[in-house]
Amino acid sequence: MATLRGITWNHSRGLTSIVGVTQRFSELNPGTDIVWEKRSLSEFESKPIEELARSYDFLIIDHPWAGFAAKHNVLLNLAEHLPADFMADQRANSVGKSFMSYNFDGFQSALPIDAASPIALSRPDKIAADELPRTFDEVLELAATGKVLYAATPTYLLMDFYGMCVTAGGALFNEADPDHVVDAKTGLMVLEDMRHLASLCPEQVFSLNPIGLAEELCASDTAVYCPWVYGYVNYSRRGYAAHPVKATNVVTYHDGGILRGVLGGTGLAISAGTQHADEALAFAQYALSPEVQRTLYTDCGGQPGHRAAWLDEECNRTTLGFFADTLDSLDAAYLRPRYSGYLYFQDNAGPILHEFVQGGQAAKETLAKLDGLYVASRAKA
Repeated sequence: MATLRGITWNHSRGLTSIVGVTQRFSELNPGTDIVWEKRSLSEFESKPIEELARSYDFLIIDHPWAGFAAKHNVLLNLAEHLPADFMADQRANSVGKSFMSYNFDGFQSALPIDAASPIALSRPDKIAADELPRTFDEVLELAATGKVLYAATPTYLLMDFYGMCVTAGGALFNEADPDHVVDAKTGLMVLEDMRHLASLCPEQVFSLNPIGLAEELCASDTAVYCPWVYGYVNYSRRGYAAHPVKATNVVTYHDGGILRGVLGGTGLAISAGTQHADEALAFAQYALSPEVQRTLYTDCGGQPGHRAAWLDEECNRTTLGFFADTLDSLDAAYLRPRYSGYLYFQDNAGPILHEFVQGGQAAKETLAKLDGLYVASRAKA
């Protein structure tokens, strides 16, 4: 019996989905046993993968680790270990840039088992479809009535900043300008827009991450809408929460069209130190196959990475159209930098924005701090 260990994150979207698929794989392959453990969302976003790769055969990872993985060889390069036709299917059926997000300089550190980006959420029992905001200005109008919530903890404010900057045409992480995270005109405009929205929303938003936001919106007596948040399909399923939420594409921002949220999702990676590479690769092909992704993985609470599931009629029927009605947002999503020192910037920039939107410091001072962090992060690469 080959026993493998995997580490995922502590939510039904990340746990029950992979456990359900694993159980069926083990039934079909009785010589292989896979045991999954879970960690918190904050640990998922920040704990170094080199530590995890020493203890686990499988890692569910965030794509900003791709550059680090390529540089330090802590994960298998899946492009060298999986069949070419399988990899071609994964590439061709990527949701947005999900497939390429795990590829850094040709090193394929993971494959997208899950796809996500910011989407809009509403309470269909409280607000009709034709009453939903379509533009950022309409979001501000609705927020002024006390009916808007969003996730405004540090990491997610940073993702908002990225998305608003690139939608507005800003030169974000421009290699030709290594001293500035974004051009000053765009950066200052976005910062003021972020603080304006925050000023119209309840103070509780500053402690809400995407899971907390979804839980709060499903239970709220007053809030009816969230303009952008990383989607969790579970909250659009019957029985999961008191009041299911309807997912739709995000609003437009200034003249830039649909707001380009920042690509999220998770990837299935295999440790370079695994002693059971053949079994691990066999499981990866099973779990990432279009048939399993659009059936068992989704049915067990997952938010699949394969496009076949997002277009599947049954997947949409059971989720209030979650997949089909948000696919444009995912296809438009912005891909974060993945250079080896990037996560230093991400970990430290969010708290600066968190302080700013709550009324601290001036926009120019805030942007200067972000610039300093950007320079420092590149030096760590």
